[in-house]
Amino acid sequence: MAEPELVDVVVVGLGVGGEEVAGRLAEAGLTVVGIERDLVGGECPYWGCIPSKMMIRAANALAEAHRVNELAGSAQVRPDWAPVAKRIREEATDTWDDRAAVDRFTGKGGRFVRGSGTLDGPNRVRVGDQVFQARHGVVLGTGTRPSVPPIDGLADTPYWTNHQAIEVEELPGTLLVLGGGAIGLELAQVFARFGVRVTVVEAADRVLAVEEPEASALAAVALRADGVEIHTGVKVGRVSHDGDQFTVHADGAAFTGERLLVVTGRRAHLEELGLDTVGVDAGQRFLAVDDRMHVADGIWAVGDLTGEGAFTHIAMYQAGIVVADVLDRVRRTQGGPDASGTASVVADYRALPRVTFTDPEVGAVGLTERQARERGINVRVGYTDLTASTRGWIHKTGNAGFIKLIADADQGVLVGATSAGPAGGEVLSALVVAVHAAVPINQLRHMIYAYPTFHRAISEALRNLA
Repeated sequence: MAEPELVDVVVVGLGVGGEEVAGRLAEAGLTVVGIERDLVGGECPYWGCIPSKMMIRAANALAEAHRVNELAGSAQVRPDWAPVAKRIREEATDTWDDRAAVDRFTGKGGRFVRGSGTLDGPNRVRVGDQVFQARHGVVLGTGTRPSVPPIDGLADTPYWTNHQAIEVEELPGTLLVLGGGAIGLELAQVFARFGVRVTVVEAADRVLAVEEPEASALAAVALRADGVEIHTGVKVGRVSHDGDQFTVHADGAAFTGERLLVVTGRRAHLEELGLDTVGVDAGQRFLAVDDRMHVADGIWAVGDLTGEGAFTHIAMYQAGIVVADVLDRVRRTQGGPDASGTASVVADYRALPRVTFTDPEVGAVGLTERQARERGINVRVGYTDLTASTRGWIHKTGNAGFIKLIADADQGVLVGATSAGPAGGEVLSALVVAVHAAVPINQLRHMIYAYPTFHRAISEALRNLA
């Protein structure tokens, strides 16, 4: 057995959160070993938020060009996927290579090891033939992988996950999308705007089922206007592939397409981490953590595997908490002048923001109306249609959207909100501040909202609280 090498911290998994933790701790002067078997940076820069938003930006440019005919004369538009695929490859260093990210980490003083790291007892990590003993602890940031439903026949077909959808250089003529969540709808709209005939099949009774019903309805209308077929409440029984096309068999109906994109969620593979060696249950769906990201003594976790939301901003937020907590642990261990006890930063997800980057965008923060009522909150709802606002009237075509506010009438504060529209994700920022800081509703009502902006519709929604 290899003799353990003593280091300060080991980070297993250098996705967005893990890379941030490892880099910042290395910059702080700790000896940090970062372990990654796939690509440093994780999903976001290679297959997730960045390349997908490049695709969305291109598709939205096509939609805006079509709107010229209603606003400013005439325009002829010819979709061309080639520049989109080229831009994505340039951003992902052509072959999905992470050399730049590795160099960024080692340039901060970290040590990089390629491989699969597993816990091998308290503060100990094994990767291949190497064993590291961490003085101050281990951080887990191994993320999640696509969760493929156990549908008869599916595993035997060449279905796509988001990886293949992002990497595609030649578009299919038809595409089936299994899953009507944020990722499924974003990609469905992109492909449809580039001329692909897209069909979305969703098991729930509406798309974007985790958001407000009004958001679901808005997204469905928008995608159907782009030619997307949407089928909800569909239970898929079997999937087949004859070499040329897929067939999704469901509830007496059959849907066919050249390609099948499966986007039905993601799951953490905790059984691979050796959690049993530190007394942690590996049978959980996600890794339970406390408000300082502790899994157990000397072990932290960040990012998707904590189950707090598969968002880059969550991973980065959690990373900041872990960095503060680890450095506080180091100070306490060394007995330095700042050894005051526990770190002051704790996780607070009350104002967790999320954006579905369809056109129109759907931004949301905090609780939905249903979630608030289920918690026994004395709910008041404020709603306004964006098309009724002055900015919506000016914007004209492509102006669909709304503001919906969820208020706790007893506390006099907002506990949730949705901002949907042409700039839904940007307008959301004001509502995130309101929920996070528990700004009194009376104070929000007496703010000055710039005219004529989309965010001014917030003041109308406040007037409509009832």
